[in-house]
Formats: sequence, structure tokens, C-alpha cells
Amino acid sequence: MDEICQKAEEFLRDILTDLRFDLSVSSEISDEGCIFNLTGRDVPLVLGENGEMLDSLETILFQVHGRELDRSQRFICDADGFRKTRKAELQAMARFAAQNVRKNDQPFTFGVLNSTERRVIHLTLQAEDDLSTESVGSGRDRRLQVRLK
Repeated sequence: MDEICQKAEEFLRDILTDLRFDLSVSSEISDEGCIFNLTGRDVPLVLGENGEMLDSLETILFQVHGRELDRSQRFICDADGFRKTRKAELQAMARFAAQNVRKNDQPFTFGVLNSTERRVIHLTLQAEDDLSTESVGSGRDRRLQVRLK
């Protein structure tokens, strides 16, 4: 894992240099996979549009180095704690949805979320015995639904 993470970090650093971004990259390995932390003057550029560029960088890294990763591992690009904050928001949203479903006995459907965001909600609620989560729809219109079992 360490070698894959190092190769991916070098690749990411090369991309950012070629695009002339003023960003440095550091990495760490966690139970989720390789986390790449971006710092520097151009951080606001990669955080624009709710971190779409971070998502794009993750996609590129996965396309190039993903075959080498274990299925349970991911490449995660972060800047200024954006992913950590977003994960906390999604976990709070998951708990809110769970309360709503239990209270109203009606399924709760989230708005459009990317696959990483849907995964956070699935994992947050997986231990709830009375609830199930399911991704519905396809493509960019894929949504996550929470319902009673």
C-alpha cells in the first residue's frame, strides 16, 4: 500500500506542477486508503464548486493507479480539511434522515450525492438494525434513500 500511495503522490504532484498550481502535496495512509493533503496559495481553486476538482483528481488517480489498490481502499484528495468537514456534515445528515424516517415512517431521499458521499452515509447507518440504505437512480441522478426495514 505504501508504494502505491507514494507512486500516486508523485503522479499527483506532477499533474499539479504541469498545471502550474501553487500547491504542495503530502500523503498519509489511513484505514480508508491514501489521503493526499493539498496546501498552498491555490487551495481556493481546488475547493471551488464544492470540491469538484478534488473529486476530479481522485478520479484521475484511480484511473491511473486504482487497479493496484485493494477494493476496500481509496484515493482521497483533501485541502484545508474540506473532506473531514464534509464527512462530519454527511454523518449529521445521515442521523437527521434516520430520525425523520423513524418519526414519520416514510423513506427519506437525499439530493444528488457523489459515490464517496453516498458511501459515508451508507457506512454511518449500516449498524442501525431498523434502517436500510439504498442507492436509487443512475448516473448523475443517483440518490440515496433511507427507509425502515
